[in-house]
Amino acid sequence: MKTILITGGSDGLGKSIAARLAKNNKVIILSPSEDKLRATAQELGCEYKVCDVSEYTQVEEVVKEIGNIDCLVNNAGLWIEGPLDENDPQRIRAVLEVNTLGVINMTKAVIPSMKSQKSGLIINVISQAGLHAKEDRSVYTAAKWAITGFTKSIQAELAKSGIGVTGLYPGKLKTDMFSKMGIEKDMSNGLDTDEVAKTVEFLLSFDKMTAFPEVGIKHLEG
Repeated sequence: MKTILITGGSDGLGKSIAARLAKNNKVIILSPSEDKLRATAQELGCEYKVCDVSEYTQVEEVVKEIGNIDCLVNNAGLWIEGPLDENDPQRIRAVLEVNTLGVINMTKAVIPSMKSQKSGLIINVISQAGLHAKEDRSVYTAAKWAITGFTKSIQAELAKSGIGVTGLYPGKLKTDMFSKMGIEKDMSNGLDTDEVAKTVEFLLSFDKMTAFPEVGIKHLEG
C-alpha cells in the first residue's frame, strides 16, 4: 500500500485519480475548499487536507503532518484564456501561482522524505498546453511550459536519489474547468478523466520508479 498525495483532488481529474487509487492505497486529496474536499473524501473513502498549494507555509505544514509520501500527483490547476491585454491581472497571478508555483512548492516539500526513503514518484499533470502554443492562451501556456521545463530539469536531479519524475500531457478533458469560468465549450470529444487516471495507476504499478518517459494523451482533436 502506497501513500499518495493528490492536489486538486476534490473534483475533475484529481477526483478520478483518487477514486481509482483509493481502493488499494492510502490517498490524501488536497484543495483550498474544505466543504467540497470533505464531501469528496467521504464519497471515495480517502483522507483530505485543506491546503492552498500556492502558499508554501501551508504546503510544508501539510506534508510534515502526513509524513512519508510514496507518490505526489501535482494536478491542481486554474484556467485562463483570451487576449493578454484583456486578462485580469489578479487572475493572471492566481493562474501562475497555482499552476506553476504550486507544483514547485509541492515538489520541494516532498523531496526530503522521498530522499530519506530513497524512493518516490512525482507525477506532474501538465497538459498538451505544456508542449504546444495557441493564441489567446498566453498565460496558461506560459504556466504549463514552465512546468515542462521544471519537470525535465528535476528528473535528472532526483533520479540520483531514487525518485522518479514524469510529466503527463493530456488533451482536453471532460471536466467543469471551463464552466467554472462561465466559458461554454463542446466537451463531447474530450478525454474521460478515468482514462487518464488509468495511466497514473499504471505508472504506480512499477516497483522501481526512476526512469519513466513522459506521457502524452491527446483528445480527439489532437
